Parts: sequence; structure tokens; C-alpha cells
Amino acid sequence: MKIINLILILCLGLISHGQTTISGKVIDTKGTPIAGANVYLEGTYDGATSNDKGEFLFTTSEKGTQQLIVSFLSYETTSVKQDVSALNNLEIKLREDVNSLDAVVLSAGTFEANDNSKVSVLKPLDVVTTASALGDFVGALQTLPGTSNNAEDGRLFVRGGNADETQIFIDGIRVFTPYTPTTNNLPTRGRYSPFLFDGITFSTGGYSAEYGQALSSVLVLNTIDEPDQEKTDIGILSVGAALGNTQKWEKSSLSVNATYINLAPYLEVYEDRNDWEKPFEAAQGEAVFRRKFNNGTLKFYAAFDTTNFELTQEDINEDDGLQFKLNNKNFYVNTSYKGVLNNNWSIVTGLSYTHANNRIGVEINNIDDTENSFHAKLKLKKRFNSRFKLNFGVEQFLTDFNEDFSNSSVDASYGFNNNITASFAEADLVFSKDLALKLGVRADYSQIFDNLQVAPRAALAYKVSDNAQVSLAYGDFYQNPSAGTLKFTQDLESQKTSHYIFNYQYVNNGRIFRAELYRKTYDNLVKFDTPFESFDSTFNSNGSGYAQGLDVFWRDNTSIKNLDYWVSYSLLDTQRNHRNFPTLAQPNFASKHNFSIVGKYWVESLKSQIGLDYVHASGRPYTNPNTSQFLGERTKSFNNISFNWAYLISQQKILYFSINNIFGFNNINGYQYADMPNSNGTFNRRALRPAADQFFFVGFFWTISEKGTDNQLDNL
Repeated sequence: MKIINLILILCLGLISHGQTTISGKVIDTKGTPIAGANVYLEGTYDGATSNDKGEFLFTTSEKGTQQLIVSFLSYETTSVKQDVSALNNLEIKLREDVNSLDAVVLSAGTFEANDNSKVSVLKPLDVVTTASALGDFVGALQTLPGTSNNAEDGRLFVRGGNADETQIFIDGIRVFTPYTPTTNNLPTRGRYSPFLFDGITFSTGGYSAEYGQALSSVLVLNTIDEPDQEKTDIGILSVGAALGNTQKWEKSSLSVNATYINLAPYLEVYEDRNDWEKPFEAAQGEAVFRRKFNNGTLKFYAAFDTTNFELTQEDINEDDGLQFKLNNKNFYVNTSYKGVLNNNWSIVTGLSYTHANNRIGVEINNIDDTENSFHAKLKLKKRFNSRFKLNFGVEQFLTDFNEDFSNSSVDASYGFNNNITASFAEADLVFSKDLALKLGVRADYSQIFDNLQVAPRAALAYKVSDNAQVSLAYGDFYQNPSAGTLKFTQDLESQKTSHYIFNYQYVNNGRIFRAELYRKTYDNLVKFDTPFESFDSTFNSNGSGYAQGLDVFWRDNTSIKNLDYWVSYSLLDTQRNHRNFPTLAQPNFASKHNFSIVGKYWVESLKSQIGLDYVHASGRPYTNPNTSQFLGERTKSFNNISFNWAYLISQQKILYFSINNIFGFNNINGYQYADMPNSNGTFNRRALRPAADQFFFVGFFWTISEKGTDNQLDNL
């Protein structure tokens, strides 16, 4: 027995003699010990866990240079590479993981609707289930703070800016003609259905240096990266029909969507205030093809639509009304690629082409507009580490616009070529999970004006508590004048705004609160000396203005079971001296107060989602020629309560019903005055009311899919 014990002692001595002890202490950046940290030699089973004092100790038989890995939840993993003989009495500091879910987010001026975002104010589902939106993503965004209600227009008016100041991008590539054309007092709609999109970023100001040619806002739509299954969507609508299909293969997929709208049957039942010679008719088709490669994804998006209608509208200066007809064809194609390169480099590139043709008839006048536009973009991104990222890129915009105007006595042609070359660079600096900074700069060279604009931008965010943060943003933004101006003159300058934003955001357990103060200053706005832009106008770039205000948003989807709601309020103070304004004044598209509340409630017993929302906007300015004040009077306030009901007949069959302006509020968008005074010296007027006080919609939606669980609730 003594011999066996002696042999064991000798063996243990030999083993210990061949091992090296590794020891140290794990602390955070404040010197506080970290208990439970995992410490080990890479590629081995040798390791230990730090104790309550942050200390660790273990032995290894490994020799030479080794990599010691130290990791702990919510902290960045670190490593030490040295000879094992030097891996003792170490002091290892772990930094907080700046990519954790509770890390600060640069949120000033930006609303996200993205299931993958750390903080989403909206979800993609919300964009199409808001009652007053009528299935249009733009309509849903109009319930967010920062937007002004313009029911007769339908486009986005953001923080005192007109609709031309907001630009729309699909997968980061510009959309030059995002809305269907229309006529006075008939709201337009976004061309692109929500069927193919799963993420939306809506910036009401202070947006990234990556985007340009927008004075007020950008809206970025992201197509679905990869559908989860093959399916067919069928829609039978009270105003038309829709059909969609998705096919999947091993590394690729294809989604198509087609819609046909014809208001003739609807107008037979519910007449409006227009005299329709040819009711509104539209056809639309979209397709997205996706191809996955080992290091990236290629997307090809194409959309075509056509619109056709003819009507006579009431006009105070035309006894028989004003005749208007429109035929529009629009084609848009977009190709984009996102890929990963070596050494933490990534690439995003793409291009788009738009061909749009409008044939318009106004009384005896015929107008034929043709626009061909092109956008190419290349962006590179380098991730140096989790705390420093750099992206930069170049892009080219090309626009060729031509207009032919004719009547019984005049034939004229107008047009322009607008070529813009731009570059941008932006750095993300994350100092800790509580403090982050974004610095950027953008340069745009406009060939039409032969000048270069350099626009610095910056955003800073700081966490003030576990659930709250504050953000600051500043930026300069440039945009060339619209086609309505450039087709007559190019002797102008790029218009400019400067944004100043302070944001407070609180997020906790399904509740989010945002409050944002902002100030915008305008320079180089277009002015002219005629009622509208015309061939005989005298133009200059001497316009100016400002917009300032407060935006407030609250959302709660947890306090009451099955109820999800949000509340928005905007206070806007804005004046500008542009177009033919004789002085600074609040423009007629801006409301001082905008308020909305949107609610959605799931009724389990009825297998139904019921939605109700209320939209209010204070009166907008108009000029009464019977007084001496310019834009000195206000319309009455706008009010609208809308209702929708989605009933699940079965898991994949939905019956949908909605009413816009359920109580039939008598809304007035403005007034039209006679060109000449009557015998009493007074200018008569008529109220500009919506074509219809209410709109009813009924639809049946049926999904056929592999799993048998999908439905079109997210498309309603």
C-alpha cells in the first residue's frame, strides 16, 4: 500500500510540474468586480468562472502563446493573447455591450416601423390596419406627429414643409414619382401597396447624410428580404380586385401583386360632387425577385401602373364647370444588392429607373408631360468594432423632363435636364450603451446650377435612465426646385433648410412616449410674380421662412388586454415668404394643431379586429379678397372619425369593412373666390368640400398557403 501511495504522489508531482496556473480578476470600467464571467483558453477545455470578488484561477498544460477569452452577458467579450507563463495576476476590464437591447438609440426625428428594430414606434401591421388610412401607408403615417392633415391632397406634409419636400426611397433607392396623379380636391394615394414591404423608416427631420434632395423628410420602404412560405392572396373588393402570389426556391423567391380599381360601380350607388364622364380607373402590378448568394442578397423590384379618368368639377368662374381628364402611365424598376466583404466591410448598391407620362386635358388645353429619371448609388460600410462604424458612398441622379402644351392658339414645349452628383460619409461613435454620436457630411453638385452644396449633419443620444433617453440632432439639407419651376427657368439656386431637434423618449413594457422640439429655417425658396408658375413668370431664389413646434406621441399595447392604441399631437408655428407671397405668412397647407388617436381592439369571441381612429386639424389659412389681409382667415377645423372591422371567417378568410368619416362631418378644405366682384363690389365664393363626405369599403380576402396559417390581416 505504501508503494502505491508513493507512486501516486510522484505522478501528481509530475503532472503539476507540467502545468501552468492562470489567474486574475475581472472588473468593469468602474472597477466593480464581475462575478460569473466565463474565462477560458480558446480551443481548449481549460477555464474557470470568476467568483464574487471577480477572481478566477485555473491550470493548463498548454504551452507557448495562447488566447485567453473573457465573456459575460451584457458586456463585450475581450481576449488577451500572450505566452501562458504571462497569464497570471491579470486585471481584465470588460466594457458594456453597446449592442444590447437596452442600449441608447439615435431617435431624434425618426420613427421606425420595423419588426427588427430595437425601438419601433409602429409595426408594419399598423401601417395598413389604421382605419382612416384606407390601406395606404401614407395615410397611416399621417396619424403620426409632425404631419399636417391635407385631406384634399393625400401626400405627406411634414413640419411646415409642402409635399414636394418629402422624398421616398425603396431599399435605399429614390422613387421619383411616388404618388398617383390626380386633380384638385381629389386626394392621391401612394403608388406602391404595402403587400411587399416589411419595414418603414419615417424621418420627420434631421435624417442621415445618406439621403439628400429633401428639405423636410424622407420615407424609406424596405421590401421583404425573404418570404417564409409560398402563398396566394386573393382580394375581392367593392372597388375592384387584387391578386398576389409568392414562390420560393432554394436560394431565390418571387412575389407578384396585381390590383385593378374601377369606381364606376361604387359611384352608381354613392354619388359624389363631381360629374364623372369616365370614373376613376387604375391598374397596378408589382414584382420582387430575390436571390441569395453566399455573402449577400440581390433584389429586383418592378412596378407598373396606369390611371385614367375624366370629369367635370364645379367652378365658381365656369357656369358649366371645369372639364378635366387624365391618362397616366408609370413604370419604376429598382435593383439593389447588399453583401458582406472581407475584414468587416459590407456593400450596398443599387439603381432605379422611372418613366412617367401624364396626358392632361383642362378645358381646351392639352398637356403632355414625360419624365425619365435615374438614380445610381454605391455605399461601403466598415465596422471597425462595436463602437465605431464608418459608411460612405456616392450617387448620381439624372432627370429628363419634357412638357408639350397646346390649345387652339398656342403650341409650346418646356423642359429641363437635372443632373446631380453626390457623395456622403457618416461615422457612428458609441462611447457606451448610454452615449452615442453620429457625425456626417453630404456634398451635392448640381449641374443645372453649376454649384456645390456641403451639408454637415450630427446626432447625439444619451440615456438618462434605464428606460429613458434624450437626443439632439442638427443638419443642413438642400433640394432643387420642383419640375413646375425648372421647366420654365433654371436660373435659380438650390433651396435650403437647417434642422435643430431635441428629443425625449421613454420605452417600457409595451409603452412608448416621445416628445420632440424642433426648429427649421428656410433659405433660397422659389418666388415668382404671377398667380402660378408660368412661362411669363419672373423667378428668383429670395424666399425664406421658418417652422418650429412640438410633437408628442404616446403608444400603449399592454395596459388593457387586446387593446393597442396611440395618441399623437403636433403644435406647429410656421411662416414663409415663397411663391407669389407678398410677405411672410402661414402657408395654406399648414395647420397649427394636429391631433389623432388610433385604437385597435381584438375581440376573441367574434374573431374580429375592430379599429377606430379620430383625426383633428385646426383651420388652415386662406385669402379673402374682400379683405386686405393676405392669408388672414381660417377655415373651420377638420374632424374625421373612421371605423374598420376585420372578421376572420376562418384562419385564412377575412371579411373586411370600413367607413371613412363615419359621422359625416362637413369638412371644408378652403374656398374658391370669383375672379371678378359682383354688382355690390363683393367677391362671391364657394366652399371647397371633399368630393364625398364619406367612403365605404367592403372586401373579401382569401389566402392559400403551405402552412395554412397566414392571412391578409397585415394587408388590410
